[in-house]
Amino acid sequence: MTTPVDDELWAALGDPTRRRLLDVLLADGWGTATGLSGRLPVTRQAVAKHLGVLERAELVVPCKDGREVRYAVNEAQFARAVEQLTSVGAAWDSRLRRIKAIAESIEAARSPKPDE
Repeated sequence: MTTPVDDELWAALGDPTRRRLLDVLLADGWGTATGLSGRLPVTRQAVAKHLGVLERAELVVPCKDGREVRYAVNEAQFARAVEQLTSVGAAWDSRLRRIKAIAESIEAARSPKPDE
């Protein structure tokens, strides 16, 4: 793998609620914990905790707007996550091709030859 994997980033992306939050933020451009909780089947407090995890992983950036905090996706960090996912995907594709080749050679060795 050419791209080093950031475990905190992957842990943040590993949760389906956090991935849904990112989907909404990417679609809308920004959101508040209150607004986002109205779009997801979780409480405002749960959304705030998930946003905290995403913020620690630098996937979202907060922007104070009066008494509210608006969150937006950190596009540079999101691109880094995509790069890591692509790199890991390519590594697994390579591993699976090797496994397939090994399995095919084992199967070929077990199969009777046509002249036998």
